[in-house]
Amino acid sequence: MSSRNLNERQSRILEMLSTDGEMKINELSQIFAVSEMTIRRDLEKMEQYGLVHRIFGGAIPAIGNDIALHEREGVMTAEKMRIGRKASERVSSGQAIFLDAGTTTLQVARHLRPGMDITVVTNAINVAAELMEKHIPTIVIGGILREGTSSLVGPDAEEAIAKMAFDAVFLGASGVTVEHGFHNSNVFEAEVKRVAIEQASEVNIVLDHSKFGVRSLYSFAELRRVHRLFTDVCHDERLLAACRKWSVEVVMC
Repeated sequence: MSSRNLNERQSRILEMLSTDGEMKINELSQIFAVSEMTIRRDLEKMEQYGLVHRIFGGAIPAIGNDIALHEREGVMTAEKMRIGRKASERVSSGQAIFLDAGTTTLQVARHLRPGMDITVVTNAINVAAELMEKHIPTIVIGGILREGTSSLVGPDAEEAIAKMAFDAVFLGASGVTVEHGFHNSNVFEAEVKRVAIEQASEVNIVLDHSKFGVRSLYSFAELRRVHRLFTDVCHDERLLAACRKWSVEVVMC
């Protein structure tokens, strides 16, 4: 089972399936602006590799969410590492920060200096494990565990976050568009992000270029609500212009 032979669109489909559990062909067709026949061919190829199971009108990930997460971590790895390294440099001693679940935010955690005098709040089990090894004070909020993202979500998670105040938050996203801002394909993940943003003095988004122009179902932040965007490269002039308009700093990593 490998995702090495997938193209960029197919890799993004795999990532979305690992997060959402099921996607419809017509929905994927709209998200990626390609024909439904193209999506069917994508899913057929992915099924041949044992990565998905096709169902009527769509697809679900192959059995085993741990495998799906592993495949997701293998997508755009070098880019995510650079983004995580650069974003971690913006964390200062004495800060309280929030890191949400995601493969890019995990890279932020991995590049924090061991023993930093900071407090990290997270809803991600894998992020917490990484920070434990670095001896960084960490608060893990409660909630409903989502195996596909190793995250804790739901009303308990949102209530816990709403009681805190963060110097900065670092959040991942499934996609970003000029019209609708930053998105996530799961409503529970999106709501956690939205509440964290409300409690933050500074909002940082970390995502690679493959997510530009991609719209998922749930928007959690307009462009103007974000202070800084960390990415590997951006050739989307409309997005860059919108970021300038709303004073969003774009950091190329």
